[in-house]
Amino acid sequence: MRNRRKREELSPDITPLIDVIFILLIFFMTTTVFKKKNAALLLALPKAETSTEQKDELKSLAIQLNKEEFMLNGKKTPLDEFDKFCQSLKNTDLPVELKIDKKVTYDRIVKVIDVLQKFKMNNLSLVTETI
Repeated sequence: MRNRRKREELSPDITPLIDVIFILLIFFMTTTVFKKKNAALLLALPKAETSTEQKDELKSLAIQLNKEEFMLNGKKTPLDEFDKFCQSLKNTDLPVELKIDKKVTYDRIVKVIDVLQKFKMNNLSLVTETI
């Protein structure tokens, strides 16, 4: 009679595979671009041939304007309350970054600039998309 041996099933060792998966997970987590705290409107900025990029460490007043909405420092605000906000500011030398969608009507732009001029906030930057 033959002596029958039981076949032992071979299974691949998945320990190195788990290590590789964890390394990939750590890589993707560290290279992911994190969402900025400021909310933003979807704007189609006009292009400028000559422009300079603003540094993030600069404290400034950020204004975003599109056809329907007005954002002040990342918060949706009625355009009528912008006058009250500027009146409450103590530092009128604060840099103002103005991002305006190219489809915004001229009268909305004039309203914002009129308020800035009323409170002598002349440190104004118009943000454009670089080519």
